[in-house]
Amino acid sequence: MRLVLGAGFETILDRHLDAATPADLLLWALQGMASLDPELSIQRAGRDVVLRQGERTLLARPLPMQEAGERRAAAGGAAADRLTLFHQAAWGASAAVRRAGAPRLVQASFEAVFSHLDPFSRYVTPEEAQTARERRTGEAGLGLRLAPGRQGGTVVVAVSPSGPAAEAGLRVGDRVLAIDGIRLRPRDAASAALLLEGPEGTEVVLLIERGRRREEVALRRVLPPGSPVTAERAEEVLVIRIPAFSAQTERQAAAVLLGALSQWSPRAVMLDLRGNRGGLLSQAAAVADIFLGPGEAFRTAGRHPEASRIYVTAGGDLAEGRPLVVVVDGRTASAAEIVAATLGDRGRAAIAGTATTGKGLVQLVVPLPDGGELQMSWSRLVMPAGWPLQGLGVLPGLCMAGGAEETARALAALRAGARPMGPAQTRQRALRHPVPAAEIEALRARCPPGEVADAELAAARALALDPLAHAAAVAR
Repeated sequence: MRLVLGAGFETILDRHLDAATPADLLLWALQGMASLDPELSIQRAGRDVVLRQGERTLLARPLPMQEAGERRAAAGGAAADRLTLFHQAAWGASAAVRRAGAPRLVQASFEAVFSHLDPFSRYVTPEEAQTARERRTGEAGLGLRLAPGRQGGTVVVAVSPSGPAAEAGLRVGDRVLAIDGIRLRPRDAASAALLLEGPEGTEVVLLIERGRRREEVALRRVLPPGSPVTAERAEEVLVIRIPAFSAQTERQAAAVLLGALSQWSPRAVMLDLRGNRGGLLSQAAAVADIFLGPGEAFRTAGRHPEASRIYVTAGGDLAEGRPLVVVVDGRTASAAEIVAATLGDRGRAAIAGTATTGKGLVQLVVPLPDGGELQMSWSRLVMPAGWPLQGLGVLPGLCMAGGAEETARALAALRAGARPMGPAQTRQRALRHPVPAAEIEALRARCPPGEVADAELAAARALALDPLAHAAAVAR
């Protein structure tokens, strides 16, 4: 338990987006422990922290202090050492803590720490992490999924009918003994997941055991289908629907756009990102690149040097300058918000719909010694104009949050050259981190997040086809 807490504390001190001290981590983690037993309480007395059970003092110790120049590993370890002493004192005195058990004690400690930092960081238990890793095992484009077998070893538990594994004759129940000559440890499907991953078109060799027979099977990795990008013709507008961002999204979006342009000549393009909860960050820049020339797509900023990066667009506009409208709603989040914000900030697209989710923190997955993970926020997303996405979300130029009549009035105003959402958009793009919560609330109230139904898309298409309205709605 001490090793898990020490590794986690070191990572939080070093890489979390918000700075914390070893004393902070100890006090917050102790609150998590106390949540397991109402009779336990934590009090701070000067530089000491005191654990009480009712009126009885169980333990008092000085708070850990990080000295100037002290390595974060040492500081995190010192906080974990101190926390372990309090855990031991509570374990001996509290039946409730003993019933909860050591794994729950670790989980409660991390949950309390992250409740003071941000809403997206979390501790993932070893069981949850293993399940997630096993789920990722089948994502290498091989058409199979592995899991620990009941009698030990790693077995095939699912085979896609048309994937490479099925074509090679693999069956559910086959044991996988080695991958590319590397023997698999018993009940370690996570290692198998890493060994199966690789670039499209490369080959992987599996040593398979079926009954008493062993044989090597070579499989060639292909791109998994993912969530497909679709395109349809709606009057004179090409509507491209992106439901999520996977490794293939940019390729699929470019293909459907170029395929449509080879068959007919739309007057405008509409990018439908309603309900898109995001996905791969790199794909946000890649999809924006389809419609933009060289320039900044967005950047990430954090305390750790590796957390600060600049993502750029470098290609040309495959839509050849056609008017572009991006439709978003209150369920549009993360990478999907980035695409909308980038295209809006760069003056390439008009945004229609409602305010988006405002999920603008990037998580880092950190493995822990117990097999669990920390999913930890370590950077914030900054849009091309310099404003932070977190909390604010994207504000549309055509607000569709007030129903059909309000949307029609807003569209008429844009056609007349007015910009009902203009002041809010201008103010948003002038903001810099940190943004007061009251300001965030006031701006989002101008077009509250909500759902945009299919029946309401006619207004977005009308915006795309009206040059004056479109020009007015493009943020500037």
